[in-house]
Amino acid sequence: MQEEFQSKSKPISIANANKLKVSTSLGGSPPEEFHKSTMGARATDSARIMKFTKVLSGTVVILDKLRELAWSGVPDNMRPKVWRLLLGYAPPNSDRREGVLRRKRLEYLDCISQYYDIPDTERSDDEVNMLHQIGIDCPRTVPDVPFFQQQQVQKSLERILYAWAIRHPASGYVQGINDLVTPFLVVFLSEHFEGDIDNWSMSDLSSDIISNIEADCYWCLSKLLDGMQDHYTFAQPGIQRLVFKLKELVRRIDEPVSRHIEDQGLEFLQFAFRWFNCLLIREIPFHLITRLWDTYLAEGDALPDFLVYIFASFLLTWSDKLQKLHFQELVMFLQHLPTENWTHRELEMVLSRAFMWHTMFNNSPSHLAS
Repeated sequence: MQEEFQSKSKPISIANANKLKVSTSLGGSPPEEFHKSTMGARATDSARIMKFTKVLSGTVVILDKLRELAWSGVPDNMRPKVWRLLLGYAPPNSDRREGVLRRKRLEYLDCISQYYDIPDTERSDDEVNMLHQIGIDCPRTVPDVPFFQQQQVQKSLERILYAWAIRHPASGYVQGINDLVTPFLVVFLSEHFEGDIDNWSMSDLSSDIISNIEADCYWCLSKLLDGMQDHYTFAQPGIQRLVFKLKELVRRIDEPVSRHIEDQGLEFLQFAFRWFNCLLIREIPFHLITRLWDTYLAEGDALPDFLVYIFASFLLTWSDKLQKLHFQELVMFLQHLPTENWTHRELEMVLSRAFMWHTMFNNSPSHLAS
């Protein structure tokens, strides 16, 4: 009987591994068995909603069960609560949850009044420069989503980023971290808005609600980056290490693509650095980001290593196309990947391949030695 690698919701046989490399943008389509399995695993599926409800309603949430469910996508209305739990910001014990969140939100307010709401004369030169850089980057954040052009949204981003940078002097503010706040902001705002994000207006919210949302973003960003601190310290060694692992993994999975990229003189750092720095936020449509981040957060401490598999799967979506391009064409293509029409189906394919390859290769990681 053919061996199968079982994704948490998506069974895929080895025979289909190569089929899954077919680019949907080049006219390929996923195997029928895959199509059926993803349709059945949608986060909106009523059976899955019942499972989430059961796990979340316990006096103490069993985080391993929650991770397993969340990996395949979280229902929109449950996502804020699930993300707070997965990141360890909200405690699993429901009796303590409200008190902890209240205390953390007050702590954020204190941080803002102490470090942000002060005149520049009370800041060091480095702090003034850092705040200036954040002020430049906020309007550039997710520029194709009009919501992020609202002045109040940019002000919230600025406060969150400055507070984080002040409290994390080992790295300070690094460009790219501004992108990482955006999924949290959208998810925690979704508790107060309905419908399309383009119709949301921060001016409809009270200052207390905005402060609580900012605090949740700040603490969740902190929890996320605690697990990848050396991604943003000087010279960003954590990212450099993962880019090397990505190069080695691609060589193992798809040697022709690996050889072609090398023959053309293209370094993986030239395109993959941004992927790791911004966690793909600049590479795929923003409406797919929260679904992708369900999987990120479900991976927990294992996320940095699993990113290597996700990004290998992402790159090899265009395996055939890449082998036909010369250096300059490769650079242009990889900087502007044709994902603008992607739907959840393409994203689920990327995640399923990543899961399968992780299952196949992670127990024999000598090829990924750093």
